[in-house]
Amino acid sequence: MTGAKSPLESSAVAEATPAPPRWRTVLGATLIVLAALAVYYNSFAVPFLMDDASSIEENRTIRHLWPIWNVLSPSPSSFTGGRPVVNLSLAVNHALSGNRVWGYHAFNLGAHILAGLALFGIVRRTLLRPGLRERFDASAAWVALAIALIWTVHPLHTEAVTYISERCESLAGMFYLLTLYAFLRGAESQKSTAWFVLSVAACFLGMGSKEVMVTAPAMVLIYDTIFISGSLREAWARHRYLYLGLASSWLFLRHLMAGLDNRGAGYGLGVGWWSYALVECQGIVHYLRLALWPHPLVFDYGEYVPAQHLAAIAPCALILAALAGGVLFALKRCRMVGFLGIWFLGILAPTSSVVPILGSPVAEHRMYLPLASVVALIVVGAVVLGRRLSPQPRRRMVLGCAAGAFLVGLLGLVTIQRNRDYKSVLSIWQDTVEKCPNNARALYNLGVVLIQQGRLEDGLQQYERALKIKPDYAEVHYNMGAALAQAGRVAEAIQHYRQALRIRPDFADARSNLGIALAGLGRLQEAIDEYEQALRTDPDHAEAHYNLALALMQKGEVRAAISHYEQALQIKPDFAEAHNNLGNAMLRAGMIQDAIGQYEQALRINPRYAEAHNNLGLALIQLGGRQEAIRHWRSALRINPDYADAHFNLGVALEQEGSMQDAISEYEQAVRLKPDFAQAETNLARARAAQ
Repeated sequence: MTGAKSPLESSAVAEATPAPPRWRTVLGATLIVLAALAVYYNSFAVPFLMDDASSIEENRTIRHLWPIWNVLSPSPSSFTGGRPVVNLSLAVNHALSGNRVWGYHAFNLGAHILAGLALFGIVRRTLLRPGLRERFDASAAWVALAIALIWTVHPLHTEAVTYISERCESLAGMFYLLTLYAFLRGAESQKSTAWFVLSVAACFLGMGSKEVMVTAPAMVLIYDTIFISGSLREAWARHRYLYLGLASSWLFLRHLMAGLDNRGAGYGLGVGWWSYALVECQGIVHYLRLALWPHPLVFDYGEYVPAQHLAAIAPCALILAALAGGVLFALKRCRMVGFLGIWFLGILAPTSSVVPILGSPVAEHRMYLPLASVVALIVVGAVVLGRRLSPQPRRRMVLGCAAGAFLVGLLGLVTIQRNRDYKSVLSIWQDTVEKCPNNARALYNLGVVLIQQGRLEDGLQQYERALKIKPDYAEVHYNMGAALAQAGRVAEAIQHYRQALRIRPDFADARSNLGIALAGLGRLQEAIDEYEQALRTDPDHAEAHYNLALALMQKGEVRAAISHYEQALQIKPDFAEAHNNLGNAMLRAGMIQDAIGQYEQALRINPRYAEAHNNLGLALIQLGGRQEAIRHWRSALRINPDYADAHFNLGVALEQEGSMQDAISEYEQAVRLKPDFAQAETNLARARAAQ
């Protein structure tokens, strides 16, 4: 009795790909893995860059793997918004290695290796399909290996692999290729259901990784039409249930994209489709050039800038028109070449056509999947040309292997060298500014790094260069204000904060920092007004709650301050400073036990928090725990030997214990470190007299 056929199972099984010698497949897979490890071995120490701060360091949703729903629901305003699979992968990395970068890089490379293996399988099996088998039967495995190796080590992929946050591109690329590979295996299998289910699952996972996956269902259908079924009607008849499953992933993607507001993509942003398309003509031709000659590679090309000279665009437009025409022609004469053209143009279409993406109109990671078609066309073309030029198979094999090994080695060396540009945050931004001196965002980021390294004037110079290019760059004004405030130039800082707010009235960080600057000048009520305005803009701004609480404490409004400290900690539970200052407020309100709990929590977060040790000592002494208090004051002084208040408090406790000489020594230290410390001078004089 024959069982009923599964709805996902093909009604007519395509001719299966002949099984090659197993050693060829194993050898090919091994070489791909080793090549990837060889060219990316020096990427494992690359630090967090640009969006890694919001994706990893500031991403609260990856701190815990449970409840899983929180991990799968990243904030729509974050870089991982609408990309739950990427967020889950980051959460797994965080659980295994915290913020140590090597684990994140290992995951990125693993995804890239799996993508290379899937590409190897797809190409090998495609070349053994009827119509191609006759020409490639003996060399299919080697041609597929050459394509996969070149693609895997190509330096154009460094951004997608080495830059941690761009794992969304490599992860989506891996799932894209697995979707096609699983379909191909299912189409050739007598029992296709498991493979087709895997194909649909990979498609859904890809949709949860990045929006570029949107073309995958259509690409599988085109592949089926050209290589498997022979016609669109036959493809639908054989595999319609599979396509319904793949198409349902579009609904999933639509759900994920609902509410996203941080992509800077789409219409209504002040840029027309035609103007953006002109810029993308240059971008796509630039991608093609980098595929053939990967230099110079640029980490960040900057934001959208309208095309200035139509004469410079015309040749690029003609090249693309010729490419599109060639694809249409090839679909009639050589369908494999036509498919490669569709792969290239179709995958780039969502990001590099007429839909504006203002933040990054040009980005090298977008060539992650399209590069496969360029490499495949070159390698297959070289094989066909070699057969025409040399009738001797052995000679062709030797020359082909030598040429392939040379090219893989050369591209691998370029990739290793490119990864060295990523060795530090400073080096990658210096490299970017050198290659794109008119990139305001790169100048801004270089300025941030320089100031973090204590090179204030150098950093401010980069900010000023950025403002000459983009005067309405609110983030630059904000960071200039922060740098100037840190240098004590508060009046100048306030001017820049206000300028940032004129450009972006909803800039909560700028309002919070403006409040800090005003509070430092004694303009406490103005500072409170700014903090409150920041919280009206962003009620979940932990720092604004914290700063408002500090100001309220200065005004003596202790209960209100406690409320805002608690709100800050609800938003940011690992905010050690907020725990410490909430303890101070509770201590002032007579809530001694609660204050002790807050100080202890601050120390669990940061055991080297000298101020929390000191304050915990003050709380403990009120409950009679003098010895424990002394222990915490000594801990504070081990961390910060120049902490005058801790010396004084320790001196008081030692004097009460009768250790007068030790108390005098602590008072002397307090006076030396803080010459205007009147109470320490008084206690020192009394202790000396008593001695």
